[in-house]
Amino acid sequence: MKLSIAIASENALPSAFVVFRGFEESILKAAALGYDGVELALKNAAEIDRQLLQSLLEKTGMQISCISTGQIYADTGLMFTHADVQKRKEVKRIFGELIDLAADFGQFVNIGRIRGQLGNNGTVDAEYRFMEMVYELCEYAASKKVTLILEPVNRYEIDFVNSIEDGVKLLEKVNHPNLKLMPDVFHMNIEDVKIGAELSRNIEHIAYIHLADSNRLAPGWGHTDFGDIFRHLKTVNYDGWLAVEILPKPEPNAAAKQAIDFLKPYLN
Repeated sequence: MKLSIAIASENALPSAFVVFRGFEESILKAAALGYDGVELALKNAAEIDRQLLQSLLEKTGMQISCISTGQIYADTGLMFTHADVQKRKEVKRIFGELIDLAADFGQFVNIGRIRGQLGNNGTVDAEYRFMEMVYELCEYAASKKVTLILEPVNRYEIDFVNSIEDGVKLLEKVNHPNLKLMPDVFHMNIEDVKIGAELSRNIEHIAYIHLADSNRLAPGWGHTDFGDIFRHLKTVNYDGWLAVEILPKPEPNAAAKQAIDFLKPYLN
């Protein structure tokens, strides 16, 4: 298992769940703390200077674990389930460019809240729009050797795919091998009965995991049972990325250090 931390650009939205901002400084800080990589929280692919990024990765030995897309939804309201055809085309264009970026950096692109809402009316139509778009994007991503990872998000933030069980059912409907799950233990603490057991039971569908404590602070500062989570992951030989996605409180450096200091013994 490898450990990364979510970072974003200096002008990221205030609501972005990242500890560090500013790509160059963030990568250097994460490397100094001992992280294996960083997750890039982006609004679009143009935010990244590829040449500078490659230079930083070579300098530090770091990797890109994933490209996450929550800021696209928060900033633009764009979503896979939107009834407006032109807006869905815009989502597809942005995702295509992120897939191109991930082909060189990370090989994973996350689908969180940008998948959209179902709403009170047209649930079947909204789900169909999602499946149609995600299948096309999975086909394109597969040609680039990139995997799309669907993140279940709790009921207070979205009404579409809240639990791991919901995610598995949707994966079965989409029926594309290039769509996997990206559980976040913060959301699981709300939606799933047993976090560790649910992860191990569905490990065949899981390609990437977000870590945060029950209060979205650094692991160790809430009540989540990380011992149980890691026991289950080791039982099923999970060897993928674990990404820290937490609030930068009480301040960024302290949060990032607490997370890695708390998690490293479990990894070892």
